Amino acid sequence: MTNQLITFDKQEQVFHLKNNEISYILKIEEDGVLNHLYFGKKINHYSGHKGYLRRDRGFSGNVPGNNERAYSKDTLPQEYSSNGSMDYRIPATIIRRENGSALHDFRYFDYRIENGKPELKGLPQAYILSEDEATSLIVVLKDRDQEIYLELAYTIYQDRPVIARGVKAINQTKQAIVLEKIASMQLDLTNSGEFDEVISLPGAHLRERQINRETIQPGVKSFESRRGASSHHMNSFIALVNHATNEFAGPAIGMHFVYSGNHAFQLEKDQIDQVRILVGINEYNFSWELAAGEAFQTPEVLLTYSDTGLNQMSSTFHHLLRERVARGEHQFKERPILVNNWEATYFDFTSEKIEKIVDEAADLGIEMFVLDDGWFGHRDSDNSSLGDWFEYEGKLKHGLKGIADYVHEKGMQFGVWFEPEMISIDSKLYQEHPDYLMQEPDRTPSSSRDQHLLDMGRKEIRENIEKQLCEILDEVPIDYVKWDMNRSLSDVYSTALTEKNQGEVAHRHILGVYELLEHLTTRYPKILWEGCSGGGGRFDAGFLYYMPQSWPTDNTDAVERLKIQYGTSLAYPISAMTAHVSAVPNHQTGRTTSLKTRGDVAMSGVFGYELDLTEMTEEEKQQVATQIQQYQKIRPLVQFGEFYRLNSPFEGNLTAWLFVNEDKSEALLMNARALASAQPVFHEVFLTGLDENAQYQAQGTNEMYYGDELMHLGLNVPDFFGDFQTQLIHLKKI
Repeated sequence: MTNQLITFDKQEQVFHLKNNEISYILKIEEDGVLNHLYFGKKINHYSGHKGYLRRDRGFSGNVPGNNERAYSKDTLPQEYSSNGSMDYRIPATIIRRENGSALHDFRYFDYRIENGKPELKGLPQAYILSEDEATSLIVVLKDRDQEIYLELAYTIYQDRPVIARGVKAINQTKQAIVLEKIASMQLDLTNSGEFDEVISLPGAHLRERQINRETIQPGVKSFESRRGASSHHMNSFIALVNHATNEFAGPAIGMHFVYSGNHAFQLEKDQIDQVRILVGINEYNFSWELAAGEAFQTPEVLLTYSDTGLNQMSSTFHHLLRERVARGEHQFKERPILVNNWEATYFDFTSEKIEKIVDEAADLGIEMFVLDDGWFGHRDSDNSSLGDWFEYEGKLKHGLKGIADYVHEKGMQFGVWFEPEMISIDSKLYQEHPDYLMQEPDRTPSSSRDQHLLDMGRKEIRENIEKQLCEILDEVPIDYVKWDMNRSLSDVYSTALTEKNQGEVAHRHILGVYELLEHLTTRYPKILWEGCSGGGGRFDAGFLYYMPQSWPTDNTDAVERLKIQYGTSLAYPISAMTAHVSAVPNHQTGRTTSLKTRGDVAMSGVFGYELDLTEMTEEEKQQVATQIQQYQKIRPLVQFGEFYRLNSPFEGNLTAWLFVNEDKSEALLMNARALASAQPVFHEVFLTGLDENAQYQAQGTNEMYYGDELMHLGLNVPDFFGDFQTQLIHLKKI
């Protein structure tokens, strides 16, 4: 069968997914074993020469049912592996039947090619706007003895070097089965010399998404979260690269898992240097009972290939996540410049104090005021009131609506903070519904920040929270919501499930959160929703489906932000990344940096302020007003322009990145140097993505440059004086 994007060669038994940039090739080997042949740069025609090389290897058994000793699942590059079929590498799936056996052997059964992309009910996903934008291949595998089927979905986009992968398990037996592991994707690579390193984004609270690059060694390596969320500690993204790959050259395969819960990226380098990659829900504490006739859909993985380095890989993901994962009215709208009162007041605020901040914000040209934690229940500290989403009577003179009206009268937008997935023991909700807490009965639950978890897998709990939130959102004119989550999951147990179904709790919790988000973002489409989880604890592609931007870290220190924002840009668009100027000494590090440095770094994201405007000097206020005017000029360029990483803060004292608009008529360069030296080495920065023949003027100066000299001759990095110095150069084509 032939399709514009997918062909099936019946004689060779080869599927070829291909667009103008990439190819993905798989083959049905004898006995129906599905063989992975290739993923990479576009191949116009595959002649069928690159089959599985056979060799009799000791202790690598035969394909079940075939006694040819040179034919072994233990060395065959497979599309999706079975547990217990003479393949001793990490399996893609473990399924246990009622007799206790977890032995399976999935073979090719059927296929279909469909226009468009299958919709994943109840899950975040990449989407299409019309059927001709993508084509999907569904390959059906069947266990050789049981009526258990796996549908492997591959969607290739017409004009993007992207393939979306996912798996559906279908139980057609007459008995229940238990999924103990079901990966969303497997990728077996034979050419380990091409992809011999892996890049991940590990971190911690206040130090998220640090770039880590390491050689792929023999054995098994896992990049994962067991915290119930995608986590600060290991982001749900990796890239496979060559040791010579850099920002502008070399091969890279990027992988995004579109999911906000426990995840695992497992790599295994086997005895003949092949590399297997599995991506999916973490099998830790996971099991899913699948009754007869039921199906289970995995979250999807987004794959891209670049042969011109990491910037190209990032660009593909930036466009895909911004254009085909994020949704809603604000997807392509310029985001407002806001001020948040948290670091200015914490819980200690009154109407008078808030109104003074609002007055200053309006005078300076700030476009939105956000009221953070402390306006609800009886919350004056972080040990009470979560779950009580009604106003703190008497704390604000005219209530939440009074503040909202005051802000709107000043010509600004109004936003508010929620943490809907949490509950405090000291709350009305807990007093009325102690069973809403996620915990094992008669066992004292673990506390974190004096707060506990709601079991969002339970419909009645979601409905309670949704009703409370809607009453606020219907009564108060709110333009923006910051949705927070300030702890990891623990005591993962649900009283709504039987004892044998407790392995489903964490996944059902995430599905419940997704359902609640879908309801609210659909009901209130004009609200700008921003995700947060103690900063970047749930900064992932799954959450981006519901909220077009997220707070990437609670760390507002400009110097630490260089690495955090640089690392985040490897996988996520700038329009998803909020960045604020805070007070000094910084509340997280104690470091003092200039207002200019703080502004230059924050203006490289969705810009705002996180400080007490009323305590600033007149000179500082003038600087803030100037920054706001400057950002308003460059905002479309920063939020929606092409982004390039030039110099890495992970590799030295200098950081540089660049924004270029679509027609190459405008660019913004940010240079930063961390520490000063009495005898500095001079450096140049080389721009990219400009019009070689055009002349550009640096705004605010008379300096003129041609595009080719900026890219090939470079610009001198300034001989800064002092630590923590930055420079913004705004270039416009003449």
